[in-house]
Amino acid sequence: MAQILPQLQGPQDLKRLSLKELEQLAQEIRQELCRLLAVRTAHFASNLGVVELCLALHRVFDFSQDRLIWDTGHQIYPHKLITGRYRQFPTIRKKGGLMGYPNPQESPYDLFMTGHAGCSVATMLGIRVGDELQGQSHRHAVAVIGDGALPSGIVFEALNNAGGMKRPLLVILNDNEMSICPRVGGLAQYLDRLRMHRFYRNLKREVVRFLKSVPVVGDPAERFLWQLKEAVKAGFHGGMLFEELGFDYVGPVDGHNLSELIRYLEMVKRVPRPILLHVLTKKGYGFPPAEQDPVTFHTPSPFRHEGGQVIPLRPKGSQPTYTSVAAETIYRQMECDPRVTVITAAMCQGNKLERVRDDFPDRFFDTGICESFAVAFAAGKAKVGMRPIVDIYSTFLQRAFDQIFQEVALQDLPVVFMMDRAGLTGPDGPTHHGVFDLGYMRLFPNMIVAVPGDAEDLRRMVPWALSQPHPVAIRYPKAPAVSVPRQVAPVELGRWEVVRDGPDGTILCCGTLLHECLEAAQVLAQEDQLELTVVNARFVKPLDRELLEAALVDSPFVLTVEEAALHCGFGSAVLEAAADAGLPTEHVHRLGIPDRFIEHGERHELLADLDLDCAGVVRTCRRLAGMTPPCSQHRSTQRRRVS
Repeated sequence: MAQILPQLQGPQDLKRLSLKELEQLAQEIRQELCRLLAVRTAHFASNLGVVELCLALHRVFDFSQDRLIWDTGHQIYPHKLITGRYRQFPTIRKKGGLMGYPNPQESPYDLFMTGHAGCSVATMLGIRVGDELQGQSHRHAVAVIGDGALPSGIVFEALNNAGGMKRPLLVILNDNEMSICPRVGGLAQYLDRLRMHRFYRNLKREVVRFLKSVPVVGDPAERFLWQLKEAVKAGFHGGMLFEELGFDYVGPVDGHNLSELIRYLEMVKRVPRPILLHVLTKKGYGFPPAEQDPVTFHTPSPFRHEGGQVIPLRPKGSQPTYTSVAAETIYRQMECDPRVTVITAAMCQGNKLERVRDDFPDRFFDTGICESFAVAFAAGKAKVGMRPIVDIYSTFLQRAFDQIFQEVALQDLPVVFMMDRAGLTGPDGPTHHGVFDLGYMRLFPNMIVAVPGDAEDLRRMVPWALSQPHPVAIRYPKAPAVSVPRQVAPVELGRWEVVRDGPDGTILCCGTLLHECLEAAQVLAQEDQLELTVVNARFVKPLDRELLEAALVDSPFVLTVEEAALHCGFGSAVLEAAADAGLPTEHVHRLGIPDRFIEHGERHELLADLDLDCAGVVRTCRRLAGMTPPCSQHRSTQRRRVS
């Protein structure tokens, strides 16, 4: 039973604890994390790895005055536990409870919602400069960034500017040899070399003490000593990359040794220059199963830990997800077409691409957290005749907006974008909801935007997209895959599919809420004698203008349904097309994501709140059914049916 953790009023209480008590507190925090995982899925291994670092930071600094940003924010749990949120901690990732990422609305200790990697150094540098300009130079500025995020382009932009500005700034490199999956690239190899040369820490002190006593100007002998000084720095100073960018490099430091961490933080706290402290941690530290398999234990399903065994509390479901359907379909295309390659950005496991990676290693590319590079890299391959698939979460792909524009759409290159996690992602909350992709993808000339209505659509759309001479974007949610019973119409560019026919109104469903819309239509037919047409609007760009215009003229009301932002989304496209054609829109109503950020919660809870579930569609249609059709005298007697 926790003894110290429940007594903490805030991080200031850490300063009165002994080292032994701090170590006990670290164990209590880990026990709290394990208790949480007994009831819900949550980020686990990453939080286990930063417990000592979190305690040491709050012991040395006063973040009621000083500044701290965690990058990426899913490692925020220990920080939340010691900053006054222990009593609320069981609500984390539940609707109405604590967010699983930093949230300034919860606590002044959370400065930014950091759900995407790489921005901490840039934003903290901005905070540092802003504080100085307002006479607050006494505030220390600390950014914690992981080795998986370090290769992001914005990180190097920030390091370059911070080194040039020479403002006091502490960047802590939390090096656990992992992103979500194992890290990749040349920088990862560089960090591996630094980890191997820990002997440098002791040697450095002696070398620096000697070299600082050597003059660097004067006669040839002195110039020789200066050259010797630079040679020794190059040979022994493992952090030369950071030194050349203008940072003092310190480390590596054992990130699970509290006394050593506190000592080093006290030392670097006094340095009035940009400094990078290299801290070595282990993802999953203190929980052997997570240490041995940090990928699986990144966000594990609820489990019980007994006798050294991890016992799942929820049986694994047999129903596939849209992500697994996409991965299987990609695999089959790679089997039959050697031109197909796959690119992902540190999300091999999340996109379920392990089998692709293992069986097609020459055509699988994990770029790390470098989405802009991934898209430009794909454009280069498409230019020479390959068929690249960029498989990235919707919310992360928007980081490559300019490359989608310049390198892909402008060049009209056949890159296929598989936008996983499109729509509401549930407990991950507003940083991860993929609700803006329809808006940012349909802007671009040459881009085709396809939205499968169910699993069968998704299976057909991938090979179809790979056959197109233009870029194609396909979006699908983080949800169990559903197959709507019907005779599936072939996928044709810009053609929608009528899956139910009725004269009393039309539902234009864009995406995998199709089964909810069909269920709603069935309820309305049985309970209200309303017979509705339900359309599987497979394409947002180009629209099926023939079917759309018939619906606008023929139906008493038209309801558009999308799991995406209403601004710039599918419903907006419908209204634009109607305006262009001079057709009425007074009877058009849109359901989707309103102009606000949606909180975290289970996906079904959020859909219900937004009237995007069956009950919500039923309520909306009942209300709309009382509307007077504006153009009933022009109703068409012809309806296109699925053959």
